[in-house]
Amino acid sequence: MFGYIARRLLIMIPTMLVISALVFIIIQLPPGDYLTTLINELQAQGESGEERIAYYRELYGLDQPMIIQYFNWLWGMLHGDFGHSFEYDLPVSEVVGDRMSLTFVLNFFTILFIYIVAFPIGVYSAVRQYSVGDYSLTLIGYLGLATPNFLLALILLYIAKAYFGVDVGGLMDEQYIDAPWSMDKALSVLEHLWVPVIVIGTSGTASMIRRLRANLLDELHKQYVITARAKGLSPKKALVKYPLRMALNPFISDIGNLIPDVISGSAIVAVVLGLETTGPMLLNALLAQDIYLAGSFLMFVALLTVVGMLVSDLALALLDPRIRLGAEASK
Repeated sequence: MFGYIARRLLIMIPTMLVISALVFIIIQLPPGDYLTTLINELQAQGESGEERIAYYRELYGLDQPMIIQYFNWLWGMLHGDFGHSFEYDLPVSEVVGDRMSLTFVLNFFTILFIYIVAFPIGVYSAVRQYSVGDYSLTLIGYLGLATPNFLLALILLYIAKAYFGVDVGGLMDEQYIDAPWSMDKALSVLEHLWVPVIVIGTSGTASMIRRLRANLLDELHKQYVITARAKGLSPKKALVKYPLRMALNPFISDIGNLIPDVISGSAIVAVVLGLETTGPMLLNALLAQDIYLAGSFLMFVALLTVVGMLVSDLALALLDPRIRLGAEASK
């Protein structure tokens, strides 16, 4: 086990290097950069600003070849310097701080919602296969999968405004947006949290229900379950002891995707609902070619993805005895 973990950690190093190179190249592919956009804006306003732009190019190394810019950016990240955000005129670490905490809170409750709702419904649908409840829940699941999150967000916004006169957008009341954290601000966040949690969690819940139902049905029809029932094992024990444990694999394997989702957030839904999370920030950074902000954030998400995959693999090995790691798998 320890040897496997050590090998995976060593593999992460070249993996992250390749990802960093790809991220930097993709961000640099569009013509120009943030300062080029700034020049065009200044010229449209009748200003020049060429001296200031030249100063910024020299200060941040944008006048150097792309390979030099890449290694400077990589070296800075290794030393905890993620660069400077041109759009916000602040270090990247300061820009993402508050939004990162809000994104974490939002997606933590979303994941909690998905697991709490999907687990009992998936088990019920499998145990009561072809019942009225199974058909009803299956229909709801298909509707959840077929409805885009942003469309559901728009529908909720319209219903709340048209019929109740309530604005459900944002994560807090307007007076708390730039205010320091307090108990009132935290309560305001909790009051606004339920709408984005339901919107973002709907498709994930529907997908998880379908997978858990399919896996559990597959396990319930295997010979060892039939034998356990024939020996007089109670239906509850025959369900919980082995089939349900084996059917939990999709829940555990999803950890690799859920960990980066906790930070990255749902960008399109966040834009529609006006959420102060990292999704819209990343989208704006890519549109504005704010290379250090966008690149550093994408690298952080990539790191969380790689770590999440390792955690999910280890958790699967502990949960399911059929899964073996490293050399054990080849024997």
